[in-house]
Amino acid sequence: MRRREFLKYSAMGAMGTLLAAVPGLSRAADRAVHWLTWENLAYDKYVADFIKSTGISIDKGFIGSDDEQFAKIRAGGGADWDLITPGLDKVELYVAADLLQPLDLSKIPNAAKRYAPFMDTPLGKKDGRVYGIPFYWGINPIVYRADLMDKEPDWSTLFEGEKYKGRLAMRDYALEAIAIAAMYVGIPRERIFRMDDKELAECKKACIAQKKLLRTYWNSIADLTNLFATGEVVCAFSWVPPYYDLRAKGIDMGMAKPKEGVIGWCDTCAIPKDASPEGAAAAHELINYVLGPDYGYKLALDGPYAISTSTARDKLTPEEQDRVFIKDLSVMDSFVWKENPADYGKWVRIWNEVKAS
Repeated sequence: MRRREFLKYSAMGAMGTLLAAVPGLSRAADRAVHWLTWENLAYDKYVADFIKSTGISIDKGFIGSDDEQFAKIRAGGGADWDLITPGLDKVELYVAADLLQPLDLSKIPNAAKRYAPFMDTPLGKKDGRVYGIPFYWGINPIVYRADLMDKEPDWSTLFEGEKYKGRLAMRDYALEAIAIAAMYVGIPRERIFRMDDKELAECKKACIAQKKLLRTYWNSIADLTNLFATGEVVCAFSWVPPYYDLRAKGIDMGMAKPKEGVIGWCDTCAIPKDASPEGAAAAHELINYVLGPDYGYKLALDGPYAISTSTARDKLTPEEQDRVFIKDLSVMDSFVWKENPADYGKWVRIWNEVKAS
């Protein structure tokens, strides 16, 4: 029995007496969307208004990585979920494996208010149809202890910063680590995820030389935050949360966006091919809601993350807009959007060789 069926029959058993006692109870009470996503996107306070206004309940499941999510859906889990959250750069893998159904944008009116980069991107699409619609996004910049460094760092700091040897950090992730090395050695942005063997070899050499400068390759953002707090790490390729979390505790943190580019990321909303018609219909309603002003406002304040549409922008103060990078949208001009290299296995092998060096 699939997870969805188990939940369905358990609910039927629990609700049977109530339904019998209240003839004519609206069938809307049976409507549900089964959402597999990151836990921080589905807090009750974010979706309470959706449930109240539509009568659609939300059954949540949480993921720890995009790879885990893909494995679940590919293993047959598509029938268990109505809505999933693939990275924009990963949607093509789902489409190639025939795991998604195209979205009906006529049922997602807020989609028309996407910022231009999310409207125009070829990612998430195939043959003119949208399979993964950009949902929320951000940047992965350099975060640093401004009180412990003498100037704002750039990518060269993480490859040449002898002064900070043993107090620098990189994420343990082949795609980003090699892409950052590419920016450092001067590979043009449009070639970063299409590098040939010679260019990859140059990046590998840079990463091996970098290794002796690093305190660690981090996996957990909580661990990196602690290393910043103690001063064991003063500069790192990072996600944004340590910057805000530690500033709130009175530590003088800085955030650098090097001119060579910064890693931009975006997750999408997508509907598994095996979702039921009823589930897909409910999922379209939820997609429209999370691209709308109420959800976008709450996510911007608490996340802090921006959604891909302008629907919540005018509800935010200039300071709140700046916090999620939508006050000046030209920041996206510097983004290196993650893509899937044609032979990502080669990138992983290179990265493993770097770490073993």
